[in-house]
Amino acid sequence: MKWNYTSVGATCLAVGIAGFVAGKVSHSQSSPTESDKLLSRADQVATERMTGNRSGDGRSAATRARMGEGRSEASFDERLTNMEDIIRGENALDRGRAMLSWIDSLAPEEFEDAVARFRSLGVTEARMGEYAMLLTAWAELDPTAALAYTKENTRGGMATGTVLTAWTSRDPESAIAWAKANHEGDDANPYMVGIIRGIVETNPTRATELLSDLPFSRERGQALAAMLPHLMQMGTEAVKGWIDDLGDDRLKDGAIARLAKSIAKDDPEATATWLMANLGDASTSSVDDVYEEWAKKDMASAKTSFESLPKGDARSRALRGLVNIQSQENPQSAANLMNSYPEDIDDRMVQHFIWRSFDDAPEVAINQIGLIENAGSQNRMYERSLKAWLEKDKPAAQTWINSANLPENVLKSISTNNTP
Repeated sequence: MKWNYTSVGATCLAVGIAGFVAGKVSHSQSSPTESDKLLSRADQVATERMTGNRSGDGRSAATRARMGEGRSEASFDERLTNMEDIIRGENALDRGRAMLSWIDSLAPEEFEDAVARFRSLGVTEARMGEYAMLLTAWAELDPTAALAYTKENTRGGMATGTVLTAWTSRDPESAIAWAKANHEGDDANPYMVGIIRGIVETNPTRATELLSDLPFSRERGQALAAMLPHLMQMGTEAVKGWIDDLGDDRLKDGAIARLAKSIAKDDPEATATWLMANLGDASTSSVDDVYEEWAKKDMASAKTSFESLPKGDARSRALRGLVNIQSQENPQSAANLMNSYPEDIDDRMVQHFIWRSFDDAPEVAINQIGLIENAGSQNRMYERSLKAWLEKDKPAAQTWINSANLPENVLKSISTNNTP
C-alpha cells in the first residue's frame, strides 16, 4: 500500500500532539552502535536507489526516470542548457512543472553537476523554489552525498536544511544520526533545524524532544518558528497546553512570544490577557504587537487595558502599540496620546512615532524629537529628518529651523541642504 503523506500528515499531527499534551514526553537516545547502524542503512538505501536494486515495484515514475528508465536521449550538457531556459521563464507555475519534469531526467550521478550549474546562475529569491526541488530530489536518492556537497559548497544553512528536511520525512532516525555524527561541541546543532522542520508534522513528540535538547540559541528560535505553524493546526488552546508542558522556562517564554504574535490578529483582547499573565523577558517584546492589533479593532478598550497595567517595560510597550496605530491615522492625536503619559515614553517609542508620521506630518514628527533622551540618537534623528524635510518642503523646514534652538553640530550637518 502506498501512503499519501500529504493526506495523512494532519492525522499524524493530531494523534501525536494529543498524545504529547496528555502525557509525558519519553526521551529515547540512540546508542553509538545504533547510530552507526542508521548511517550504514542510509548508505545502503542510497546505493540501492542509485543502482535500481530495490525489491518490489513501488518506485515512482520520477524515481524510475532517475534510475535511467525512459530518460531523454539528449546529452547532459544539452539538458543543462534546457534547465537554464526553464529557470529564466516568467511564469512560476510553468517553471515549477517544467523543473519537475527536467529533474526526472537526471541520473543519480548527474545531480552534483546539476546543482553546481544551477548555483552558478545565481540562486535568487525567484529561483529558490526550483533550487529546493533539485535538492529535495537529490536527497531522495542519496542524502549523504547531497549533504557532503552542501556542507562543502554552501553557506547559511538553507541548502543543508532542505536536504535534511527531505531526508527526515522519509527516514528521520538516520537523518538524526547523521546530524549528531557531523556536529561537534556543546553549542546548538544547526542541522537539527532542518530535521525538526521535516518531522514536526508527522511526529511532533519527537520534534519536541529534539527542540528541547537544543540550548538557547538562534537555531532553537528557528526550530521553534518552524514548529508553531504545524502545531497551530490543533488549535490555540492545544498549543498553549504544549507550551505549558515545556520544561525549559526560557524556551517556554520564547514560545509564548511567538504564539502571541501569531494569534493576536484573531483575538487581541484574549491574547493580551493571556500574554500579560505569562510575561517573561522574550514575551514582553510581543506586548506592543498585541496592543497594536487590539488598537486596530478597538482603540478605546486597548487604551483602558494599557492604563490598568503596572509601570514597567510591558506598559511602555503597550503604549507604543497604541501610538503606532494612532500615528498612521492622526499624527497629532498620536503625539498628544504619547505626551499624556510622559513616564511611559522611551526612545524607541518616539523613534517609531517619527518614522510612521513623518511623511504625512513632518512638523508634528520633528516636534517630538526632543523627547529622545539619548543625545546622540536625538541629534542623528534631527539631522536625518530635517534634511528630508528640506528636500520635501524647504520653506516650511527653514521656518521651523529658524524658530528652534538646535545644537550647533546639527545646524552644521544640515547646512549643505540649507543653501540658496
